[in-house]
Amino acid sequence: MAGYRWKTFFEEEDRPEKPRRFGVTEMRGPHFSLLSQNHLQDVFESMGQFVDGLKFAGGSHSLIPKSYIKEVTAMAHKHNVYVSSGDWAEHLPRKGPSAFQDYIEECKRLGIDTIEIDAGSLGVPEDVLLRYVRLVKSGGLRAKPLFAVKFNKSDIPSKRDRAFGSYVVPTPRTSELVEDVDLLIRRAERCLEAGADMIMIDADGVCRQADSMRADIIAKVVSRLGLEKTMFEASNPKTSEWFIKQYGPRVNLFVDHSQVMDLECLRGRNLGRDHASVLGSSYFLL
Repeated sequence: MAGYRWKTFFEEEDRPEKPRRFGVTEMRGPHFSLLSQNHLQDVFESMGQFVDGLKFAGGSHSLIPKSYIKEVTAMAHKHNVYVSSGDWAEHLPRKGPSAFQDYIEECKRLGIDTIEIDAGSLGVPEDVLLRYVRLVKSGGLRAKPLFAVKFNKSDIPSKRDRAFGSYVVPTPRTSELVEDVDLLIRRAERCLEAGADMIMIDADGVCRQADSMRADIIAKVVSRLGLEKTMFEASNPKTSEWFIKQYGPRVNLFVDHSQVMDLECLRGRNLGRDHASVLGSSYFLL
C-alpha cells in the first residue's frame, strides 16, 4: 500500500476539482432501485468528490414527496452536486401552453438546477424546442436537451425543392424510426446556440452495450459538438471503460450510483487504446 496515492484533482491529473466543465460524472438517483436519504448521504460522504450531478431518471421525482426531494437537493448542494430533473418535461405540453413555465418554477422551488428536455419524446417543432431551452435559461437553470439518433420519419425535413415562404403540408406521424446523426447534430448545435449547457445522447442505438458501440456515431457527435458539451450514458462498467479508453478521463458520463467508484478508478488510469481490461481485477487496491 506504500505506493497508493490519494486523488488530488490537479490540472495535470485527469481533470480539475468541482465544479467541472469536463470529465463530469452524473449519477442516477432513485429509479431502478429506491435510494434512501441515508444511502445517498453515504454515497456523497464517501464519493462526493467524484460525483458532479444527481439525476432523477425516468421522472421518478414526480412520484416522490416534495419534502423528500427538497431534502435530497439540499444534501446534494451541500456536496457541490447539481440535481437534474431527468426526462419528464415531455409530459407537459398536454397540460397547456403555460405548463412548461410552471414546471420550471416548480423545479426551482424544489432545488433542481438542471432541466433535461427529451427532444424525441416531446415531439415538438424545432423552434418550440429552442424556445423551451431559452425559457429554462431565462429561469436561471441549466438546460440539457436529450437527443436520440433515431427520429420519427415525419420529423426528417424533406429535401424537395420549394419556393421560399411556400406552405409545407405537414407529414402525417408514423411509427417508423429513421437513423439520422446529421439531424441530431444540427438540432443539438442550434440548442447550444440558444444557450443549452450540455447535450445528452440517448444510449439506445448508440452506446447501450460495450460489444455493440456505434463508434462512428459517437466520433461524429464528439467532433462536431465537442467533448465538453456532450454527455453519454454508460449503462454498465464495460461501456464506461470503452469511453475512457477512446476519449480519456475528460468524457462526460451518466452512470448508475453503483458504478461511480469503478468509473473514477478508470478515469484515474492512463488506459491507452491497447490496454487489457482492468475491470474485475485487483487494480482498485494498487
